[in-house]
Amino acid sequence: MPVKYFPALFVFLWATGFIGAGFAMPYAEPFWFMTARFFIAAIILAVWALATGARWPDRRGLVNAAIVGCLIHGIYLSGVFWAVRHGLPAGMTALVSGLQPLITTLIAALFLRETVLPSQWLGLLIGFCGVALVVAPKFSLSSGGINPATLSAALAAVMAISIGTVWQKRFAVKIDLKTGTTVQYIAAGILTGLLSLGFETQTVIWSGELLFAMVWLVLVLSIGAILLLLILIGQGEVSKVASFFYLVPGTAAIMAYLLFGETLTLVQIIGMVLTTFGVALATLQRTGQKKKPAV
Repeated sequence: MPVKYFPALFVFLWATGFIGAGFAMPYAEPFWFMTARFFIAAIILAVWALATGARWPDRRGLVNAAIVGCLIHGIYLSGVFWAVRHGLPAGMTALVSGLQPLITTLIAALFLRETVLPSQWLGLLIGFCGVALVVAPKFSLSSGGINPATLSAALAAVMAISIGTVWQKRFAVKIDLKTGTTVQYIAAGILTGLLSLGFETQTVIWSGELLFAMVWLVLVLSIGAILLLLILIGQGEVSKVASFFYLVPGTAAIMAYLLFGETLTLVQIIGMVLTTFGVALATLQRTGQKKKPAV
């Protein structure tokens, strides 16, 4: 598949994660589920790496891959799942997650010295407004699940993936994808395993839905979508890659409409159009910059 289609495929695959989470969370606690998911993914990737003779990272690479794994997988995914499990409404979760492109762009500008033009900042702000419209029907401030604990978990998750994305670009982009991601998942699995032992009962209700969610999230998200994300980070500016996350809530809303018959309102459709325009504004200028001849 041509690389130019990777962003669209990533957005589609990442959006299916929300569907998988909906299947899994009634049957397993978030830290336990993530631990199982990460170690299964690590085993698959390790076998793939060994079969292809992939090069394993050196000591510094191991440390950097482990840090990225704990941030992007361990803290981000577990933080979101924990917040949803403990009652944070889907709309509020999506809105907090919508801050990620803005935070990532700010961190990239400060620490990677990426140039962000005013038009690109405007695109990011427009994209966030579009996300707010997309999640508006599910937004509620009256839910008992909105409290300091759930909001802190969601914010910590957003900060973690933002820092992890920049860390991957700065320190780990040259590590082999198969071996590096294997190390990421091992580190993330250790982190969530300790959290599960400390704060959960490890109670699991085995069901077809749980097994389906595990298989889907391991193969499609933890391997397919994550490898695409790491490829995109390696090939482009972090702030550009982060803007693609704005398209996820709208894509997930369309999936929920097609698969589960959920309502798709005019406000949401307007939000999707606005989000798409914002992402285009945030990314097209960079494409133009790459085509400028060197002076």
